[in-house]
Amino acid sequence: MYWLMILAAGVLETVWAVGLKASDGLTRPWISIGTHAIALVASMGLLAVALRHLPVGTAYVAWVGIGAVGTVIVGMLVLQEPMSVARMACVGLIIAGVVGLTWT
Repeated sequence: MYWLMILAAGVLETVWAVGLKASDGLTRPWISIGTHAIALVASMGLLAVALRHLPVGTAYVAWVGIGAVGTVIVGMLVLQEPMSVARMACVGLIIAGVVGLTWT
């Protein structure tokens, strides 16, 4: 249950980051408000609740990793950011790090 909260919080972290890009440097107020007031607050809220029952180091690394990997993938697939073998290898390393820290 709490790991599902971390997963949802990480996905919302991706929404927040992509929304920040879409807000064009916070110059588009409705997008800024939506991404900050909804996605960011919900992400932090889910993380906070999950941290009542999960180790902070492990849960935080998973949250950040899910958000980072999700943001990179959305950037490449939706925002036409560069996609290369090196970038994908780095994403793989992030995933390996998150999995490794979660299982140890």
